[in-house]
Order: sequence, then C-alpha cells, then structure tokens
Amino acid sequence: MPDFLLPDLGEGLTEAAILNWHVKIGDTVKIDQIVVEVETAKAAVEVPVPFAGVVSALHGEPGQLLPVGAPLLSVGGFAEPGVTVSTTSSGSGNVLIGYGTAPTTRRKRVRRVEAPVVKAKAPGVISPFVRKMAADNGIDLAKVTATGPDGIIRRADVEALLNKPAQQDGERRIPLTGVRKVVADKLTASRREIPEATVWVDVDATELVAARVALNAKTDRPVSLLGLIARFAVAGLKKYPELNSRVEGDEIVLLRGIHLGFAAQTGRGLMVPVVRDAGELSTRDLSAAIGDRARTARDGKLAPADLTGGTFTVNNYGVFGVDGSAAIINHPEAAILGIGRIIDRPWVVGGELAVRKVCELTLAFDHRVCDGGTAGGFLRFVADCVESPVTALGDL
Repeated sequence: MPDFLLPDLGEGLTEAAILNWHVKIGDTVKIDQIVVEVETAKAAVEVPVPFAGVVSALHGEPGQLLPVGAPLLSVGGFAEPGVTVSTTSSGSGNVLIGYGTAPTTRRKRVRRVEAPVVKAKAPGVISPFVRKMAADNGIDLAKVTATGPDGIIRRADVEALLNKPAQQDGERRIPLTGVRKVVADKLTASRREIPEATVWVDVDATELVAARVALNAKTDRPVSLLGLIARFAVAGLKKYPELNSRVEGDEIVLLRGIHLGFAAQTGRGLMVPVVRDAGELSTRDLSAAIGDRARTARDGKLAPADLTGGTFTVNNYGVFGVDGSAAIINHPEAAILGIGRIIDRPWVVGGELAVRKVCELTLAFDHRVCDGGTAGGFLRFVADCVESPVTALGDL
C-alpha cells in the first residue's frame, strides 16, 4: 500500500497546509485526479495523485501543516495493475497548478515503482514538523493526547497544549503561517534592510475621473482608475528607471522589464499579484490584467508564479476610505506608489476657490537607489498625468 507524499511544490517552499480534501477513505481514484487542495506560503495549489486505486487513509485534516515529503494519503489496490507513477518530479499528465511539469521528448514505458511507505512510530507522530514543534517548545510527546486516525499526534494536538494558558486568560493566538508569514517576513526584511524615505503630493483628480468616464463609454473593456494610475506609473518608471531596481550587495541593479505588482486584500490576507511586462501593455490591457488577477486572488486561485518577480508596486489604499499611508516597500523592490481616496475638497483653480476631486499620492523609496530629486520627479510626473490625463495618454 503506497503512500502519496506531499511533493516538492517548488519556489523554495518546504511545507503546505491542507485546505480541503476532494476524496474520502474508500473512494477510487485515477492517476492525475485532484485529491486535495493545499495552501503554500504563496498560493492555493490543487494536487493530483500519481497513483490509481482505492484511498485507504488520509494523513491530515484541513488546517494541518505538513512538510514536503510527509504522507498525504495512502492508496491500495491499483486500478491499473502493473503500472504506477513515481512521486518524484519526473512529471505526469497533470501538473500542480502554477508549477509546470518536466518536459518529455518521447513516450517511455513506465516500470512499476514501489513508493516508499512511511509508517508512524511511537508515540504516533508522522509529521517531522510536529516533532520539531514539540521539541522546540519542550513538550513530551508521550503526554500529548492524540486525536488523529490510528492514534496519530497532529499539529493541532501540540498547539492545544501551547494555547492552554492563552485560552485561560481569554486570549487568542494566531500562528504566523502561510501567506501571513510570507508577508510578515517581507515587511520585516523591508524595514530592516531598506533605508526608506517618503514623499507625497495632493493632486486634482477631477479630469482623471472624467477621462475614465469618457474612455468607458460604449465599450466592453472598461478602464479602472487604478489601471489609469498604474499606466502613468509605468510611464514614470521609464523616465526614472532608478526606481525600477533592487539593491544586491554593493550594487544597484537596474531591471530591464517592468513587472508591476499591486496590493490586493483577499480572504487569505494581503497579496501582491504581478502583471509581467506591464511596460509593453496598453492602458486597457493593463487595466484588464489588474482586474483579472485581483479576481483570481480573491478566489484563491493565483499560482505562485503570479505572486513573484515584481519590480515595482502600486497600493490603492483609498479603497479602505483613507487619504494617505506611509506604505512599506515590497522587499526587495526599490519603491511603492500609494493612492489615497478621491474625495471632494476645496481647491484653487485659476485664482478662484472651487470644489474638486482631490487625491493624495505617496511614494516610499529606497534612498540607496536614488535621492529626493529622482523620487520627487517621478511623483510629480505621475501627479501631472493624473491632473491632465488626456494629454498624458496622448503622449504615451
């Protein structure tokens, strides 16, 4: 009876949490059938099984964190006698969404390979992660009450002991895992390594709002306000390429492509989907790409590759009803553009007081890659585009 082990999901990931099972004990499964959805530190991933047969055991429950190489499920009684598929990275017909599969040039006969069977040892712990958690916290596994199948000690069992004092005090502890931990690590690295500075400016966005209305008249491809400002930011990066860079050791690396990230709040926490080669897209195409990735992020279907490789980030915190924010740079990038809410404010136009739609733009930048002149020039360029969008779009 082979065990299907949690495969190496790539991107440097070493563990994943079970989100939900698509099968139960006793179900018959086919090769490449999706059996479980797991959450890595970067995305939710649907995992296909490389065996055919009958599910005899599920090694984990929703919410449980498993290290790469730990058993996911056990399969017995192959539905296709004499044929099985290894759990190594040689690839199969299906792939883990967003990770790809190994290329093949010709079909080869597959020999039967006996998959390694991992058995629980006393005191009933399968997961190396659970053993490490217990050891790090000085917990004797022999004293832990097991709630898993066949007396298996689960992560939740160890956490129950760790959380007892907090529960008695009426407190609640939320482990920093998955996406939340990745975000925490990046923010910590940003504050620790990047000497950032912030500049900001209030802009008259009245014409921007009007331009969007005009652009969206009689079209099935509407442009969002974020899409417009993102297009201006991309144009600004071409004029001020120092902000599309990163610091590596004692060198500033000016990057060729502009891969635009944007902050998106989802049910799984803050994510930064990336639109690759944003500098090559039209305004409508860029706006559509941002909208598509935002919806995919909210649905929890982004692939890990869609969350990596960004070179500059825009953050529309105005959707939360706030005017400004000292945003933290998305490490290892060099800058982040923040966009506040657009509201009616008194504004002087042609020497007279008027009510205009005003927005605050902020730019947090790595002071190692440029000085205030470059940062201010970029921000002023974007602000001018917002205030005169028709002229700006005509020149882009």
